Amino acid sequence: MSRRKKFINNTDIPQYQIEAIARCIMPDILTFYESEEGQREFAEWKARKGTELQKHEKE
Repeated sequence: MSRRKKFINNTDIPQYQIEAIARCIMPDILTFYESEEGQREFAEWKARKGTELQKHEKE
């Protein structure tokens, strides 16, 4: 018996509509992150996050 993850939905949007939208945009998101541009932007984002974490650790 598998357990379904309980979603936290703090909006007035029904969960089934959120899931339908996610199913529509997920292929585009995956395509972007598999592209060279997406990989580069993700690497830049990770570098910025690492810098921010280091700043907070020093404080």
